[in-house]
Amino acid sequence: MIPKEVYEETLLSFLAPVRPFLDDPKVSEIMINGPNQIFIEKAGKLTLTDARFPSLEALNAALRNIAQYVGKMINEDNPILEARLPDGSRIEAVVPPAAPDGPDVSIRRFFKETLTVQRLVDFGSLTSEAAQLLECLVVMKQNIVVAGGTGSGKTSMLNALSSFIPDGERIVIIEDSREVQLQRQHVVQLEARPGDAKGKGKVTIRDLFRATLRMRPDRIVVGEIRGGEALDLVQAMTSGHGGCITTVHATYPHDTLTRLETMSLMSDVELPLSALRVQLGSAINLVVQTSRLQDGSRKVTHVSEVRGYHADKGFEIVDLFVRRFHGRDEEGNLISTFEPTGELPLCTDMVHSYGMAFPEAVYEAARVRAEQGPDAQPDYGQVGGHHG
Repeated sequence: MIPKEVYEETLLSFLAPVRPFLDDPKVSEIMINGPNQIFIEKAGKLTLTDARFPSLEALNAALRNIAQYVGKMINEDNPILEARLPDGSRIEAVVPPAAPDGPDVSIRRFFKETLTVQRLVDFGSLTSEAAQLLECLVVMKQNIVVAGGTGSGKTSMLNALSSFIPDGERIVIIEDSREVQLQRQHVVQLEARPGDAKGKGKVTIRDLFRATLRMRPDRIVVGEIRGGEALDLVQAMTSGHGGCITTVHATYPHDTLTRLETMSLMSDVELPLSALRVQLGSAINLVVQTSRLQDGSRKVTHVSEVRGYHADKGFEIVDLFVRRFHGRDEEGNLISTFEPTGELPLCTDMVHSYGMAFPEAVYEAARVRAEQGPDAQPDYGQVGGHHG
């Protein structure tokens, strides 16, 4: 039997043309469009490289070896491959006939170094005031959805939020492919897997979710909601499992609830739409919206509170923090500030009763809002989300 280390090194040798990018910690994504065109993403910006595969066969051989490494097949009958490289990087490959000009491959890098909240603050992704407010809400077991587009930093934000979970809590993570790196001690990591050619051995997110509910979780973290498991999570949130955190693809906070509604309807449980919307409005407490802006930077653009569903008005969503844009600097980078709106979360009294407090800037914004009157609408100019 070939030693694991030797097999992994042999596998990486097939990826020799992109090996320098796999070893570069500043490269976040490698995109291979056939053997002769390879792009990389660095600091949020795409660059065409000079790297090439020697031939189409060399690229196909690399994909076949990757598929073998994870116990799968990639060919005309199975043209899509989802896999992980030995370092944990996620790979998605599509070959002909599904990709006529392919193979087309995307490698999302896996970084062992987890981004901390402080580093996100240093990068300008959010402010220390917003981080302090989020810390209070995580400790208070608010159910949080981190929303954003592809590559907007959802998983990084989820990892950062996990650092606020108090020690001594049991956290169960459910994922399609392992990306979440929680900064806690008591973590149970579960991973879905596809079936073999005959469908045997398949374990879905929903299967894992049902198992999780019997594993005494204090917190449930779902790496990404993509389908009918949305309803399982919503029902868990409304039945006593507080402090859940997940991510979802959506552009604005309101879109997040619409997406969760659509995915909940994909489950095999028949639930009246009105009842589902009421459950959603009750289950989700907070939406943290991330976005990749035109200058390549990744920012939190909204921290919004969900205050229920009303048949006459729909979902009530109130922004607690929003990002305001002020043009560009001399280098073309967007200038922005992340500001409290003056709205206080519904759980403010409970936060105080636990001996915690929001940052002074949040209370000051609330005082200003109160002086201007309840109908005053602050001018936040061009609010985040248009740049993703």
